[in-house]
Amino acid sequence: MKKIKLDALAAKYRLSEYKALHAKVLALIEDKKIKPVKASGINGKSPALYREYWIIEEKQDVSQYRSELNFEIVPAISTDYYQVHIDQYIEDRQWVLLLNNYIRNKKYMTRMSENERSFDIWHREKFLKQEQGKKILKRCGLEPGFLNFYRTTEPVAYYSVTRQTPQNLLILENKDTFYSMRSHLLAGNDRICKKPVGTLIYGAGKGILAAFSDFDISGEPYMAAADNRIYYFGDLDYEGIGIYESFAKAYGSRYSISLFQTAYERMLEKAGAIGINNLPVMKEGQNRRMEGLFLGCFSKLQQAAIREILVHDRYIPQEILNGRDFEE
Repeated sequence: MKKIKLDALAAKYRLSEYKALHAKVLALIEDKKIKPVKASGINGKSPALYREYWIIEEKQDVSQYRSELNFEIVPAISTDYYQVHIDQYIEDRQWVLLLNNYIRNKKYMTRMSENERSFDIWHREKFLKQEQGKKILKRCGLEPGFLNFYRTTEPVAYYSVTRQTPQNLLILENKDTFYSMRSHLLAGNDRICKKPVGTLIYGAGKGILAAFSDFDISGEPYMAAADNRIYYFGDLDYEGIGIYESFAKAYGSRYSISLFQTAYERMLEKAGAIGINNLPVMKEGQNRRMEGLFLGCFSKLQQAAIREILVHDRYIPQEILNGRDFEE
């Protein structure tokens, strides 16, 4: 039972006169709505009242809810949690019954986006993503995947020379390099740094990690063809290396992913001619952890050159290359 103080009772019933408060408290006690907390002591006034009271809550008849859980909920929904926490079921009931009806009519069979599914079930597009949706599913013993929806990411920005497969797709970390390589292909070239390229994809830094979570949706069907080869090219710094290693680790089992090595080799050549001390200083706060996947693509001599650049807190931006460097 919950407690309530005497002054809170006065505020609740808007009683400013003590005589009226005293009468109300006695009436509530007689109606078995409250009972005094004797340990709280009396208030010292005449006639005296206790300083605190227990609120006596009426027991609710929950038999109809138990019957509903036992006989009206589809087998796909587990009622175990709600059988134990019947008060929570009463609170969640409207959402559970909407879900129950949806599953009973097998409306989840058609795949749709997360927000579309959320609205289709509960008439609230953010119910799954931002409101109680995930809690309701958990209490019903359902994994989100059961509802057959997909999560939408920012659409992939790309330029396609051809949609024939198999082909090489090149993911670029930065926008400037995307536009300059696009111009190169628009000029009638089909190779970049000696490598044939059918599609350029703007990765937007780490954004490519989220974009590929549903690449079969965010990209065109030809892009996800099993026999395509996907190359990655970014800045030569800890962040760029980390993006490639995370990307290859996350999606390497689904797609054929490689480093766009010929472009990195040209970066190293140009950086060598400029000199380490003339390269830009690396941004602070970068995660310096490397798993070896990136460096393993290069010769020992090239690995040493890369490490020397990184040790001196310098980096090579993609923009060191321009249209002239993309030629044969």
